[in-house]
Amino acid sequence: MCGIVGYIGPRQAPAVVMGGLKRLEYRGYDSAGIAVLDGDSIDIRRDVGKLGNLEALLAQEPLAGQVGIGHTRWATHGAPSRRNAHPHLGMDGRVVLVHNGIVENYQSLREELTAEGVAFRSETDTEVIVQLVERYMAAGLSLAEAARRTLRQLEGANAVVLMSIDTPDQLVCARIGNAGGIALGLGEGEMFIASDIQAILEYTRRIIFLESRQMAVISADGYRVTDLDGRLAPVELHTIAWDPVSAVKGEYRHFMQKEIFEQARSVTDTIRGRVDFDAAEVVLGELNLSNERARDFNRVVTVACGMSLRSVVR
Repeated sequence: MCGIVGYIGPRQAPAVVMGGLKRLEYRGYDSAGIAVLDGDSIDIRRDVGKLGNLEALLAQEPLAGQVGIGHTRWATHGAPSRRNAHPHLGMDGRVVLVHNGIVENYQSLREELTAEGVAFRSETDTEVIVQLVERYMAAGLSLAEAARRTLRQLEGANAVVLMSIDTPDQLVCARIGNAGGIALGLGEGEMFIASDIQAILEYTRRIIFLESRQMAVISADGYRVTDLDGRLAPVELHTIAWDPVSAVKGEYRHFMQKEIFEQARSVTDTIRGRVDFDAAEVVLGELNLSNERARDFNRVVTVACGMSLRSVVR
């Protein structure tokens, strides 16, 4: 359900990113944030609740810069809060990240990093990614190579966008599995990133969709797509028609194909915020059921229609 938007080019990134996030509000979220690269610093604004809260914060504490990333979060690891909202900054303040998905092995990675002296600021699984990237960069790797090495360590489906003060002319993004898409939007002297193309169609109709286990390094003037081993990957440039139906279909030929390929993400989106992976518990607080009341149930009725009902009956 989370939304991602990124921009690099001559425009003011906060306006582009916030406009894109507004067009992704339909996905559902409980917090939002934006990070902008301004000279040799990364400035972040985050807030819980609707984007209006973030907009009010930005009105009080404006951001300026031509490179930025933004995110709307649906909580999984850690409660909805400013502390857990994206973007997440590395301990040394040199790398910032937005992320969709679940890092299934985050606990072991977090323990390893903590033992090395990394101080975590959030309860999220997301933060292990940016801390790993920053650790590799401290050892002398470039942002792209540090990201590549980190991504190969992750288990689960994940989509990420990274920004660093060490490479102010680049954004790095990647997709692993079905944690939501990563689309590159090609402009004239500018580039866009989004989890759904509705966020960037105002600016360009030329779109490249990353496949699973592909990574892109983008600058204002171009892009380079590789696999996670660094080999150049073939890409297909799509020209999206300017109409709502074609935009919603995205890279797929028809809605049936779209629904088939989105099933894995739909399952992931459904359990987000309802599964406590640390305690191995399902949390359904909105049902207002005590453990005792839930134990009294002796059957579950599945309500469906059409072919889904037939599948249940079988």
